[in-house]
Amino acid sequence: MVAARTLTPEETERLTRRGLRLAQFTVAYNVIEGVVAVTAGVLAGLVSVIGFGIDSGIESIAAVLVGARLAARLRHGHADEHKERLTLRLVAVTFFILAAYVTVEGIRRLIDGEAPESSPVSIGILVLALVAMPVLAAMKKRVGTRLNDNLILADAAETKICLLLSSSTLLGVGLYTLTGAAWLDPVAGFIIAAFAIYEGREAWEGELAEEGG
Repeated sequence: MVAARTLTPEETERLTRRGLRLAQFTVAYNVIEGVVAVTAGVLAGLVSVIGFGIDSGIESIAAVLVGARLAARLRHGHADEHKERLTLRLVAVTFFILAAYVTVEGIRRLIDGEAPESSPVSIGILVLALVAMPVLAAMKKRVGTRLNDNLILADAAETKICLLLSSSTLLGVGLYTLTGAAWLDPVAGFIIAAFAIYEGREAWEGELAEEGG
């Protein structure tokens, strides 16, 4: 990744502050989204929506990491790379926990033949994510590209993954609402598990930035 031109210190600070604001917005948005999604998912018995809500919490952790680094850069001009690496590995662990939960719960529901209820609230929060996430990801990528900052670009990639998750979850929930096929929800949950494992592996290996290119 090569910047179009060298940024002035003023431009660098301005873009860094913009990146920090985007990270702060991501945390706030995902906390609200996660609470609503988990609550709606539990009430309706939609395992994929619960998994989506848990993933929102994971996205918040990634955004906190980015925000902490940008805030440290604004204060001191550098970040603690060792602590950042440890935090990335903790994020990776949460991805694996998410994948395990969704997989086990999905298998249980398939075996029991348990049917979820329809959930307009779940569909609403997923549609909102489909609208908000592409815009947020594009803004992060623009800032990360101009700063040549791999962590911001990694966060943009995380947001893109959230978009894919909301799409797959909405498909499963929407098709269940239309067809009444209970197996569609666990299958959508398995897709979330696959994404979570992929994100976790990339975070553990410190290669998430490659997804932002």
